[in-house]
Amino acid sequence: MTVEDWLAAHQAQALDTLRAFCAIPSVSTDPAYATGIRDAAAFVAARLTEAGFPSVEMLETGGHPAVLAEWCTTPGAPTVLVYGHYDVQPPDPFDKWTTPPFQPDLRNDRLYARGVSDDKGPLLIPILVA
Repeated sequence: MTVEDWLAAHQAQALDTLRAFCAIPSVSTDPAYATGIRDAAAFVAARLTEAGFPSVEMLETGGHPAVLAEWCTTPGAPTVLVYGHYDVQPPDPFDKWTTPPFQPDLRNDRLYARGVSDDKGPLLIPILVA
């Protein structure tokens, strides 16, 4: 089964997961969103655990937490690294948004929210299909 096939079969569930992820206000450049940053990291860690990764950690850093997951069933096998970020750009100016940036809105078969394309959506895809 291809990634595209899997996503088509699980589209509603994947969309609900993306909506929940994008509803977390995780702006890394604004201390007012510090709770959202931790919530987004925890969200990623929880999805990785649900996907079956046997080792998932939130690593404290000098800034925001990193999430590390490993799935090694065959020692010496090639390694695949998936790298992404769970923080988003600041949502202002708010008057440029049709709907609030952290309230995902589906319009004309497109989801609108801060983080949908950078980088919560792209980060979520390999987690969902793991």
